[in-house]
Amino acid sequence: MSTTDNQNLSDSDLINRCIAGDRRMQEELYNKYSAKMYAVCLRYSNNADDAQDLLQEGFIKVFRNLGKFRHEGSFEGWMRRVFVNTSIEHFRKKVHINSISEKDEVAIEDVGLSALDNLAEKDIVLLIRELSPGYRTVFNMYVIEGYSHKEIGEMLGITEGTSKSQLARAKAILQKKVAEFLDENRKPLIRRKQ
Repeated sequence: MSTTDNQNLSDSDLINRCIAGDRRMQEELYNKYSAKMYAVCLRYSNNADDAQDLLQEGFIKVFRNLGKFRHEGSFEGWMRRVFVNTSIEHFRKKVHINSISEKDEVAIEDVGLSALDNLAEKDIVLLIRELSPGYRTVFNMYVIEGYSHKEIGEMLGITEGTSKSQLARAKAILQKKVAEFLDENRKPLIRRKQ
């Protein structure tokens, strides 16, 4: 069976054949989803090498747990959750997020990111990757993955308030980085006009 023939397979058929041990179908599943899952891993990692490690670890978990997929939602969504959880586990092993008091939380202002509208997606991803692991993880989980602060707190073992403060600080840092980025990239344009 050629790759083009395999593209006509439903996820359900692909999953069943992977569970049955068909190595070609396992490769097909990897080829079908690896780019999307790599993007998830890259958002949570410090560099491409770490993202590759997370990708490999995530696919190992996917293949080991394919039989647990209940076909109740999208397979891609289930896989994404496996990769996010793998990334969070990796993050938990490396970083400790400091809890803050309620008084500190009130002092942190929620900063908007309207300047992000002026940046290309690749520039935004690079700026997010410059955040510390704690800020980056909470930012990704809340803004990109759509988790609530309560869910983030439960998954990372932090309070809801700490999640909120980490997000506010991440946004403030990103706002500053965006402004610096825009200033740096505006200067060559101004010089050329003179």
